[in-house]
Amino acid sequence: MSKRFTVGVVATAAALALTVTGLGVPAGAEPSGVVRTFTVVAEDGVSADAAIAAIRSAGGTVVSRTDEVGVFQVTSDRADFATKATAAAALIGAAEEKAIGRKPKLDRVEQEHLLAAAAKGAGKQRGKKLDPLDDKLWGLEMIRADKARKIEPGDGRVTVGVLDTGVDASHPDIAPNFNWALSRNFAPDIPEIDGPCEVPSCLDPVGTDDGGHGTHVAGTIGAAANGFGLSGVAPKVSLVNLKGGQDAGYFFLNPVVNALLHAGRSGLDVVNMSFYVDPWLYNCTANPADSPEAQAAQQATIRAMKRALTYAHDRGVTLIGALGNNHEDLGDPRTDISSPNYGDVAPYPREIDNNSCWNLPTEGAHVISVASVGPSGKKADYSNYGTEQTAIAAPGGWFRDGFGTDTFRTDANMILSTYPLKVLQEEGTVDEDGNIVPGAETFVFKECKANRQCAYYTYLQGTSMAAPHASGVAALIVSRYGKPQGRGGFGLAPDVVERHLYRTAAERACPEPRLQTYTNEGRSPEFDAYCAGSPSFNGFYGHGIIDAYAAVTTPLRR
Repeated sequence: MSKRFTVGVVATAAALALTVTGLGVPAGAEPSGVVRTFTVVAEDGVSADAAIAAIRSAGGTVVSRTDEVGVFQVTSDRADFATKATAAAALIGAAEEKAIGRKPKLDRVEQEHLLAAAAKGAGKQRGKKLDPLDDKLWGLEMIRADKARKIEPGDGRVTVGVLDTGVDASHPDIAPNFNWALSRNFAPDIPEIDGPCEVPSCLDPVGTDDGGHGTHVAGTIGAAANGFGLSGVAPKVSLVNLKGGQDAGYFFLNPVVNALLHAGRSGLDVVNMSFYVDPWLYNCTANPADSPEAQAAQQATIRAMKRALTYAHDRGVTLIGALGNNHEDLGDPRTDISSPNYGDVAPYPREIDNNSCWNLPTEGAHVISVASVGPSGKKADYSNYGTEQTAIAAPGGWFRDGFGTDTFRTDANMILSTYPLKVLQEEGTVDEDGNIVPGAETFVFKECKANRQCAYYTYLQGTSMAAPHASGVAALIVSRYGKPQGRGGFGLAPDVVERHLYRTAAERACPEPRLQTYTNEGRSPEFDAYCAGSPSFNGFYGHGIIDAYAAVTTPLRR
């Protein structure tokens, strides 16, 4: 019996351009002479057989398929394949991967300190903690994770997926908790944006991270408390590498969907998602500024992400998402001038209608969206916000926090975590001999063991750093209150985890005045942010700032 799909999807970009020769071209086709790769998807209620037949009729060859969401990887040398596929009743449409060289998707917010000439020293040091660098982890202190671990440090049976650029499993603070059996790479390198492939297949080995972002996220969640380096929020949980992002920082739909499906099939307990699905900052159902093909791709992305997120949630995965670094109210978004950020179409202005446009995955089904605060507890200037989207707040770092004090514009206002040596060397902050270069000592740290094995750490900031604090607390909740499930399984229903996370967060009222300006921090009026809501729930903090100690000491309500 053919499977039928309840949702259709068109990926905005495939994972890797496949080279296929000898494809047959249907009669009447107009070959372009170049084999191209597309991601195509079935319409709602269309069987796999019918979808494949429509793809072939349009001039495509299916090279892989994901039946759970009706996604098909397709190659074609027919110039009008995308048009034909979009017109087919059985298909929503097709999106081509256009591997056109464009600078990597670097987040200038996360490394603001590298761009700021006024960057100063490491700032205030805190009391001695379990691991040597823990005195720099103000985020652990803010959410009382340092106290929570005395009661619940995390259970190794609890698995946290890091859906990101990869995870460096060789890092001494990651290695003790890395889960090799469940980790996967779903995003092969695209040479045009990621650089030359390190291996012939372009599929980097599991346990590597050529972007650095995922390793930083993983360390905040679960770096081991081993008397070395630093420790994470949940230092004894298992970390699972779900590589769904390119080395360059792009996150395309097909790898993200496949990673979420794997998380659901494998029974992961938590998945952290510190990204948005490229190339659209907002996916809209029918934005008048978009072409029909772009509208079809975005419609499918919305539906595909809902399907994939629901699939994972229904199989026991608690989903945590970063709210975004665009300093805007997601309930009243500004004009999008950054999309599409990939391909041969340059970004163009798009008015964003809140009722028909979504930032994904953070505004997706079942996702707990996390806003960012600095050491003062104030909403970071870059952090998105809004009563419709903000679920909770967490330490994400804010370089410009502390105006009027000696901590203003210091590296220590950000989040310190694990980082791959290779990436630091590529960024120029560590030399080829593994030494920190002059001028980088305030934001890059090196720790070595007696056997001369060394590990590296750096500061970043962003909602990408806030989300893993929340993921760590969610993992502690599962560790503390989870129950055996199925054949050797262990876990806790995501809805129960979510409610407990909200109920135990430390309520924080809106600041006064409610309209916050960041002119003292050097920001334009565009950064002005109005906090709506009550002390128990508002647009800056949601249900409050997460509290790990309260989460593991407050009785659970199922």
